[in-house]
Amino acid sequence: MFRNPEIQRFILLIAAVTVVGTIITSIFEGLVASAFVFATAMCLIVCFLFFTNWRYKEIAELSSYLRRISNGDFTLDVRDNYEGELSILKNDIYKVTLMLSEQSESLRRDQMKLTDAISDISHQLKTPLTSMMVMTDLLQNPNLQEEKRIEFTNNIEKQLERIEWLVSSLLKLSKIDAGTVNFKKEKVQVSQLVQKALQPVLIPMDIKQLSLNIDGDDSVTYTGDLNWTTEALINILKNCVEHTPEQGTITISYKENALFTEITIKDSGTGIPKEDLPYIFKRFFKGKHAGEDSVGIGLAMANSIITSQQGDIEVKSEWGAGTEFQIKFYKRVI
Repeated sequence: MFRNPEIQRFILLIAAVTVVGTIITSIFEGLVASAFVFATAMCLIVCFLFFTNWRYKEIAELSSYLRRISNGDFTLDVRDNYEGELSILKNDIYKVTLMLSEQSESLRRDQMKLTDAISDISHQLKTPLTSMMVMTDLLQNPNLQEEKRIEFTNNIEKQLERIEWLVSSLLKLSKIDAGTVNFKKEKVQVSQLVQKALQPVLIPMDIKQLSLNIDGDDSVTYTGDLNWTTEALINILKNCVEHTPEQGTITISYKENALFTEITIKDSGTGIPKEDLPYIFKRFFKGKHAGEDSVGIGLAMANSIITSQQGDIEVKSEWGAGTEFQIKFYKRVI
């Protein structure tokens, strides 16, 4: 307490008044001495009231400052360069103000992202739902030809599958964004990962007569979650299959060194325009040459899964020269 400059000044002031009063009282006697003792006491009271009033003003200023902060005004600066209890309190309040300002800005950005996401989701669901409503009305026609009835039924089934995939993907993304996914940290063989990720895309590859080249040693491993990483690779492979013409080639290679394990997926497809590359992993982004059924969520999910496991993903592409995805899982060095 005695290191506080405010207390030091107050003690010095009272000590000075006391010393002066003592000296003068020792000189005079009687009524004069009594009067002077009374005057000295009054001076001490005035000093105390002055000091207390000054502190109350400072506290009132801080109270006003806090009220303005509670109303959302984070632009105020209450700091000062003096020592003392009030100065320390002012600086601490200013630090809290900065923290609240950052949190407020973060919440505002999250609200904007949520608004955009809801808008994008509504747009993605509106098209298949509208299509199904039209086809349902047509199916109610008793005179509808059997061929058309089968065609509309198949189309409704496809649209329902698309909606199911979209909702499932959004739920997975929301879990990742919320940090509720506990990614396993297991040693996984990359060859096992690649084979598991290829299973859902083998039929589409066969239909388009695509060639598949796999280059990598069975001893290559990485530390991560097999199932979630498989989900990421499936979305990347689906993108490659979708944008590779018939009789094209998809190449998967993997290797490791002392720093990281690298998985490369390359196709001989149409490639990605240069202006689209910075946004390729952005959620709901659809490039100029994206397919009609593209939602723009597969690569965003792959990016979220990989980066959540302290990995990294990059894309290299030129329009008309194919696309290459490079995935790196970094090793923990102790």
